[in-house]
Amino acid sequence: MTDPQEQSGATRALTAEQVAEMVDGRVEGDPSVQVEGIAPLNQAQGAELGFLTQRRYLRQLPETEARALLVSEALAGDAEGHPSRIVVKDPHSALPRLLTHFYPTPLPEPGVHPTAVLGKGVEMGEGMTIGPYVVVEEGTTLGDGVRIGAHSVLGAGCVVGDDSVIHPHVVLYPGTRVGARVILHAGVRLGVDGFGYVPVEGEIRKIPQVGACVLEDDVEVGANSCIDRGSIGRTTVGKSTKLDNLVQLGHNVQLGQGVLMAAQVGVSGSSIIRDGAMFGGQAGVGGHLEVGEGARVGGQGGVIGDIPPGKTVAGYPARDIREYLRAMGMAFKLPETVRRLKEVEDRLGALEESGKE
Repeated sequence: MTDPQEQSGATRALTAEQVAEMVDGRVEGDPSVQVEGIAPLNQAQGAELGFLTQRRYLRQLPETEARALLVSEALAGDAEGHPSRIVVKDPHSALPRLLTHFYPTPLPEPGVHPTAVLGKGVEMGEGMTIGPYVVVEEGTTLGDGVRIGAHSVLGAGCVVGDDSVIHPHVVLYPGTRVGARVILHAGVRLGVDGFGYVPVEGEIRKIPQVGACVLEDDVEVGANSCIDRGSIGRTTVGKSTKLDNLVQLGHNVQLGQGVLMAAQVGVSGSSIIRDGAMFGGQAGVGGHLEVGEGARVGGQGGVIGDIPPGKTVAGYPARDIREYLRAMGMAFKLPETVRRLKEVEDRLGALEESGKE
């Protein structure tokens, strides 16, 4: 394990000027101020860099203890009262470099824990780390620099690419293939049997799931997500796709490259999600559908038909977001509309009564 002293904030302190150089920004105010970390405005301590990117957080500015600010160009004028500011176009884009510097990931010493169980014919690359009570079944291939956390299970014939990280309690069913630099968070299950059943003579019989589950390079899968294997083909997750926690992909789903899915998204079997599509939390996609390249599905959106490339949809059933927002606006006006309609009915009733007289 890397020496904790080498990881401490004090040894990684930067001046405001050095921060600006690192993130291609500019300093306004004192360039000599030193910072040792980064935090939201309302949580920043004296030695930390405060993070300001949305106007709603300006109210926290008078009381922040941050020694310096990382602020967006759009809000630079509002932060002029602070003694040291690093101004960038987009603070979020600057975060990866700063966080990697201030909070480097400690790397464990390579090796196989004595409680790990390795099957026959397991092939292991160089610089690997296999944690306590890991099970790697026969015929599995592990690339260079792979890290496997405690209590994980890799079934027979799995393949894991170079520098992939498997956190504790992950399960790879037999034959699962994982590319290079993949990150699997705790509780992920890959290659699970799909939901395949057929009624036969009054009984519900299971259809054997004999396909594969394949993740390409640079994929990240959030905690407790499940990806089914193909029924008779492949379930695939394309390069650089990122899945949040509790995502479910059914059998034979095809995800393209660079797809983003927030928490609790579900995709039913045999649907195709093209490159660059984005899904808000709890969105769902029905089976045998296609979501086009660059399409966006709002949170809790329910997709029951194909979505064209580049389209933004929301609601259930998912439809053009402008149409959805208009419909919601009308729905909010419904109580007032009903009240006014009742007044009209009462007036008409009164007129009818007076006419009879």
